[in-house]
This record gives sequence, structure tokens and C-alpha cells, in this order.
Amino acid sequence: MFLFPKSSRIVFVGDSITDADRDRTATPGGWGYGNGYVNTLHNLLTAVYPDRALCTINSGISGDDIVLMAERWQRDVIDLNPDYVSVMIGVNDAWRHFDGPLWQARLNTVEEYERIYDELLERTKAEAPNLKGLIVMRPFMFEPNPHDQMRAKVEEYAAAAKRVAERHDAVFVDTQAAVDHWLTQLHGCLASPDRVHPFERGAMIIARSWCQAVGFDWNRSTFDD
Repeated sequence: MFLFPKSSRIVFVGDSITDADRDRTATPGGWGYGNGYVNTLHNLLTAVYPDRALCTINSGISGDDIVLMAERWQRDVIDLNPDYVSVMIGVNDAWRHFDGPLWQARLNTVEEYERIYDELLERTKAEAPNLKGLIVMRPFMFEPNPHDQMRAKVEEYAAAAKRVAERHDAVFVDTQAAVDHWLTQLHGCLASPDRVHPFERGAMIIARSWCQAVGFDWNRSTFDD
């Protein structure tokens, strides 16, 4: 069953994969969705569920890890009075392990990541008065080798994200499963220039996995009464 009732406000929050060059001067929910998976989802939701009048808001910020995202949570999530919050964070937390001494001076361990993630979702349930549901999207890579060092590190944070989702009864979106399925047929360079940031094709793969997790009806032919 499709997750969202009429007039739901869906706030997407995360790092550059969510941000995707969005217009930060835009009125939240009005325009400026960027060129990534949030824009794809906005268009799909509008096209297939026009009668639901869903409000899509992009609160992604490029470069964020779990700590930086937490610092802006009040402004970019709670204050937007969401009905649903969709979070994807963790690839930068993993990436920092491979960025050299400057970045490694402020690494977030998997344990810290999981603790802060728990705190953010608990806070959202307590402070967002209209909250109806949470969606956790796991971090992913367009890398087919699970033994690749960076992908293996991403998997550690992804496992923590899944544990958080289970504790908070959140919908869990297994983005990596969708990516891995696609990679059995085509090379990752066709979907991402750096194995992390998707081209439009890659964004559609991510958006499709989100749609499947929330009960999106691709064959919908009638509208609600």
C-alpha cells in the first residue's frame, strides 16, 4: 500500500546525493529540487499521484556527514513540520577514512554515527507534531566489488543505518541492492562518475528503490475519490 496520505509533506535530508545542486534560495516544497533522486521522485509523485497533492522538500547539503547534518536538523527538518522524513547519510562518514590526514582528524566512527542517527530519529518523533513515518535510505556505491576498501567501509555504516531503521520502525530502502542488480548488466561509470554521485540514470535507480519501498504503484490508472 502507498505510504503517503493526501497533502503529506515529505522532507528529504542528507548529503550531496540528496542536495544534487538544489536551489537553496527556493521556498521549501515550491521548486529547486536539484538534479538528483529527489527531483526524480518529485516528478514521479506528481505524475502518478496528482490527487494526493504531496509536498516534496529537499533539505540535502553537499558535504554533510552525520555530525554536520545533526547540527542543522532543527532548521532543515523539524522546523519544516514534516509528515514524513526520508534520510540518506553515511557515504561521507565512510569517505573520510580515505581522504588523508586533514579529514581523518575528524572521523566519525560507526558507533558515533549510529548513536547520533538514533538521537535524530528519536528527537524527530518527539518534536515533529505531525510526523507519521520515517524512511531510512542506506548509503551505497556504484562499485560491484564488495571487498573494495571503500565499499566495505560504506557497508559498515549501512549496517548501522539498517539497525537504526529497525529500532525506530522506519521504512528501510536498500539502495545498494538496486545498484548491485543494475551493475550485473552495465558498468558503474554509466551511472556515476566517481562511484558515489549519480548521473540522472543513477538517480533513477535510487528513486526506483525508494518507490518500491514505499508502495508506489507504477500501474496506477485511477485517482482517489
